[in-house]
Amino acid sequence: MINFGDLKTQFGSGLNFNKMQKQELIKKLQLEHNAFTSYILNLDEKEFLEAKEGKWTAGQQMEHIRQSVQAVNLALSLPKFALKLFFGKSNRPSKTNEELIDKYQLKLKNGGRAPRAFQPKKIELSNRSELNKKLNSITVALARKINKFHENELDEIILPHPLLGKITLREMIYFTNYHVQHHQLIIQQNLEN
Repeated sequence: MINFGDLKTQFGSGLNFNKMQKQELIKKLQLEHNAFTSYILNLDEKEFLEAKEGKWTAGQQMEHIRQSVQAVNLALSLPKFALKLFFGKSNRPSKTNEELIDKYQLKLKNGGRAPRAFQPKKIELSNRSELNKKLNSITVALARKINKFHENELDEIILPHPLLGKITLREMIYFTNYHVQHHQLIIQQNLEN
């Protein structure tokens, strides 16, 4: 029986046995964002608007996720040749989902924060329904755009990320899927405390 962990150790991380395939990435994108929006919609007014000093409210967390997904969606609106022209092509294999998450967590641990363009304005309870519709619409559009790429293009095309630098499209989808989970956990921890 082949032990992929041993092969990875022996041959290095260039062997990417944990690479999620496109359809799995799309399904996860939809599931994670649907879970997040359902969670937000079930918060009462106090929970939606509550924030510890210096932290974002649940509404602001939702707006931050919308801004982040919108940025990826806009990038993928460009023709494939333009993405390659503007951002180049990858010269390395995509990281695994776990490796990408570890890199992101390290950046946060070392003080990394959302750039100003991704910092949400004040969000009122009256904004929640419209914000939910926008996030759902953008997520569906992003899933459709991802589906137009061939599997190998997910590892070839690179996009800029404000904290992670240039990452492959596959890594950007890993990030997008993890990012929404990360912010839901922040909301849950904020409300527990």
